[in-house]
Amino acid sequence: MARAYDSDTGRNRRKALKDYPSFSGHEIFVQAKQDAEAFAKTVESGGVTTRKLDTVRDACRAYEETKQNAAGILNLTVYSDPIAKMKLDKLRRNHLVSWRRRLEDTPALLTRNKRGEKRTKPRAPSTVNRDMVPLRAALAQLLSPGKPNTEAAWQEALKPLKGADKRRTLYLDREERRRLLAACDDEAKPFVHALCLLPLRPGAVAGLTVKDFETRTRSLTIGKDKNGRPRHIGLPPAAAEFLAAQAKGKSPDDPIFNRLNEGPWNKDSWKITVKRAVLAADLPTTATAYTLRHSVITDLIRAGLPILTVAQLSGTSVVMIENHYGHLVGDDSERALATLAL
Repeated sequence: MARAYDSDTGRNRRKALKDYPSFSGHEIFVQAKQDAEAFAKTVESGGVTTRKLDTVRDACRAYEETKQNAAGILNLTVYSDPIAKMKLDKLRRNHLVSWRRRLEDTPALLTRNKRGEKRTKPRAPSTVNRDMVPLRAALAQLLSPGKPNTEAAWQEALKPLKGADKRRTLYLDREERRRLLAACDDEAKPFVHALCLLPLRPGAVAGLTVKDFETRTRSLTIGKDKNGRPRHIGLPPAAAEFLAAQAKGKSPDDPIFNRLNEGPWNKDSWKITVKRAVLAADLPTTATAYTLRHSVITDLIRAGLPILTVAQLSGTSVVMIENHYGHLVGDDSERALATLAL
């Protein structure tokens, strides 16, 4: 039993704790103590709970409220899987090991075009790592890590594979980017042009609204991005003039880059559009919208911009920049040292 004093009523409140069949000896006390402390916190906070979180689905839904961009991955990987109905207090490592195995065996979609034939490919280790993040974060908000090497250690089943992320290697130089831009239709050209000017993810560019751009200070607020935290960047005159032209005549809440008759840009629309332009421009067929981001970041690193500044502009971590672009800094260092020869 857990007991906690309720200052609002002046009385003790009690709760019967569950059995712990998967624990033994001192482990039972440790887990019961954690559950009792959680109960005490609920009493101290007034006992206000918006809903009861019983299942893995409940935990993920609660996580969505803080990370709305996780909904798409959770829909594909959790809500349609038997793990969603699993009770949190019954969840064990073997359940998550089975879920992970099903995830790894599920092919990744190459295209989601409902009108065409679905094409798939084997799910890459880096994709598995990325797809596990929302579930791991959702469970971590409610469950304490279990004792290592036991069935209670649910967290061990969701450890990311080391060395799974591959360095992006395809680079389009400025001439190739000009050819790609020239091959785009009038609808796509402004959107692709923005990808060539700024080191932003395509989704962040698609989410820009008119009110995010301040003409007088030439500043841009990126609100919808992978890291979920708004950031502000200053723009050079040419980029500012380009955005001002795109925003002219639009309302503050309108997207800066919009499709003509089909709403804002999304992953499916820019993927198809860029692929057509890549083929028309006779560029490597593996080039994508993200290739433009990689190419712009590469140019910034080559120009000698500090890694921290590049990370802030592109909305990613210094570690990611170092892992994927650190070799460029090394090459520049060698050239700089070569100039010191007598």
